[in-house]
Amino acid sequence: MFVFSKLVWIFGQPLSLAFFGALLALIAGLLRWRSLSALGAAGSVIILFATLYTTSGNYLLQGLEERFPKPAADLEDVKCMIVLGGAFENDVNTVRHGIEFADGADRFIEALRLAQKYPQSRILVSGGDGSFSGTYEGDAAASKRFFPLFGVGKERLVEETQSRTTYENALNTKEFLAQQRLSNCLLITSAFHMPRAVGLFRKLGIDIVPWPTDYRTTGNVTLGLDFTQPSLNGQNLGTALREWYGLAGYYIAGRTSALFPS
Repeated sequence: MFVFSKLVWIFGQPLSLAFFGALLALIAGLLRWRSLSALGAAGSVIILFATLYTTSGNYLLQGLEERFPKPAADLEDVKCMIVLGGAFENDVNTVRHGIEFADGADRFIEALRLAQKYPQSRILVSGGDGSFSGTYEGDAAASKRFFPLFGVGKERLVEETQSRTTYENALNTKEFLAQQRLSNCLLITSAFHMPRAVGLFRKLGIDIVPWPTDYRTTGNVTLGLDFTQPSLNGQNLGTALREWYGLAGYYIAGRTSALFPS
């Protein structure tokens, strides 16, 4: 399932689909199949235009982010929190032994803020190496260097280093929570990732409090044209589609009880 999910994303992301459309157009053109060549070229252009020059990615991402609103205020007490991996540049950190962050850095910044506010809370970091090679350290390993720098003792950390996917995050976390006798933890992950994460945790019977962070949209995006930031538009559409692929895949596989948990 891990390899299959990776391959689906490699070949199913917008730029890959645009490439295959262009490749189809080229091959069909060489074979003088004009109708098929035109279809491939048109499909490729449409995908690229929608990806780079419209707000479709931001709009889809916003829908995911709004599914689980963040509580208006901090809770009175927090005993534990689960932080899902996806915040560190693990390939770089493995070589340089640093704490270089990726786009999801807000997950750990928010966890640090809460850890300092609730000094008795435990922090379970779930994240191993999600690469094909399996040669990199994961977020859980990097967290052992990150939190102590800001006064959060290692004795408060629980590192789950084996998970490669969100499903494995939930499955392995359940075992760790049972071992540590922890329950009703905050679930900290990116807002767009929260529906998929909550669906998996609920299916496994893990009681959590959704605590979204790492917002990528303003919350008032409408569908339309946008020629100002094509690279960001493409990135956000890719992120949104990846989540929807994951939501659909986990629902079809029976790992969640709802296609779009709420």
